[in-house]
Amino acid sequence: MEERLIISMIQCYFVAFGVIVGGSVIGSIGSFFTGEAPLTDMFRLARGLRIWAIVAAIGGTFDAISNFERGIFEGSTFDVFKQFIIIVSAMGGVQTALLFMEWLIGKEVT
Repeated sequence: MEERLIISMIQCYFVAFGVIVGGSVIGSIGSFFTGEAPLTDMFRLARGLRIWAIVAAIGGTFDAISNFERGIFEGSTFDVFKQFIIIVSAMGGVQTALLFMEWLIGKEVT
């Protein structure tokens, strides 16, 4: 069971990372074709995709809520702990992607 938690953490981390980097890079290609500044839109997209990257990484919000419910009402504390660790892992992926975008573009993403 512990092995599966580590696998889930790694997958959530990289899914969140990929949503931020991929979404902002591909989105900036669209802004290039429309005549807007791609790097400025890359900033905007990276900021706007933060919460969606976490939601995509944990597999949707209803699964997370049902796992919390099961942990609270059925006494399964491992499910609550597992869901909390997975959310923290996804948040780490988002923060790493934002740092990567800052490094790539050369400006601070706020």
